[in-house]
Amino acid sequence: MSHDRKQSGFKQRTRVEDALAALRDIVDPHGRVEDVPIAAADERTLAAPLTAPASVPSAPEAAMDGFAVRASDTFGSSGRSPAVLRAVDAEPTKGHVGPEEAIRVHTGSALPEGATAVVMVEETETVGDEVEIFDAVAEGENVAAAGEDVEEGQHLYNAGTVLRPSDLGLLKSVGFTELPVFEKPDVTVIPTGEELVQADPGPGETIETNGLTTARFVERWGGTADEHDVVDDNREDLAAAIRSGLDSDFVVTTGGSSVGQRDLLPEVLAEMGEVHVHGVALKPGHPFGFAVVEETPVLMLPGYPVATIINAVQFLRPAVKQAMDTPVPPHPTTPARLRRKIVSEPGVRTFARVRLEEEDGEHVATPTRVSGSGVLSSVALADGWVVVDEAAEGLDAGERVAVQNWEASQ
Repeated sequence: MSHDRKQSGFKQRTRVEDALAALRDIVDPHGRVEDVPIAAADERTLAAPLTAPASVPSAPEAAMDGFAVRASDTFGSSGRSPAVLRAVDAEPTKGHVGPEEAIRVHTGSALPEGATAVVMVEETETVGDEVEIFDAVAEGENVAAAGEDVEEGQHLYNAGTVLRPSDLGLLKSVGFTELPVFEKPDVTVIPTGEELVQADPGPGETIETNGLTTARFVERWGGTADEHDVVDDNREDLAAAIRSGLDSDFVVTTGGSSVGQRDLLPEVLAEMGEVHVHGVALKPGHPFGFAVVEETPVLMLPGYPVATIINAVQFLRPAVKQAMDTPVPPHPTTPARLRRKIVSEPGVRTFARVRLEEEDGEHVATPTRVSGSGVLSSVALADGWVVVDEAAEGLDAGERVAVQNWEASQ
């Protein structure tokens, strides 16, 4: 793909879905696997299917505090005519329940040999070395059978599962201490722009935020981020910075991707490798693109902060997930009524930032911005965004919309 940064604008912009398809074609799952302690596996992605090596419980257990008995010894007992059994003073794991005997058990205790049921403690009264039973129980009542929770050999999880705390608890209960997970993808983040400083900006200078924002998103989505120093807008420095990140799974740049005199990245990447997409039909943030340099994908995020965020969510997030062979979960959404109309350009997918309020038992979405890709507060202080499809010419006030809470997405 040739590039002429002297053109007045993008003559062609790739549809978002077509750009995503092209990006998927150049991102291969890295396939690297590591074993991590189970306590460190929260939000990691399983690299292999898992089956239970043991049953839970491994043997019958008491499901209630009370007394382990032979169910037949309680038949006919009632509040007026309790069954009277001898209380055996023994640990459940060592005791044996014989005819007309009972052993005290607690929830989770192993069921003593000979017992077939548990009488809840509320239905008993201990008198000396005897126990009065005020309610009859059937065989198996208040007993957790072996394998009731998990059976040995039971399939538990597929490869590609993103683990949650409840999953870790289940896996620990069946005996796992380490889990095979995909390594986190390595992402080199390179902010560009000679006007950028980290603090105390002078005239004509701007505090750099895109590198910080992008790196934290990478980590939230399951990768590791290597934050490069700000790179000035010159060919040699840009090429050197990109080369320094080619051992990563991805290189991500911010800024310098449009068509101005200082937007050199597309040309630099075209000289170093192959540019696959430059310019997408997305607002705000159409100067997005990506290339491949020595088999490493390089994603060019626009320099305006809101455009950086929108393009990172739309393109970098699925790329990181694909590198781990992990499905891309949908964003949580909130149904709402639109307070004001949203104007959009036909043929362009528009992301309108909105605030949510509750009125008369329903959510109302108030647009804060459609344009203004440099106004970071407009997205940081929004509750989400409404996506206007390319085929639509805006949305009218009163329409029902789905507000995407992209900040909550992993």
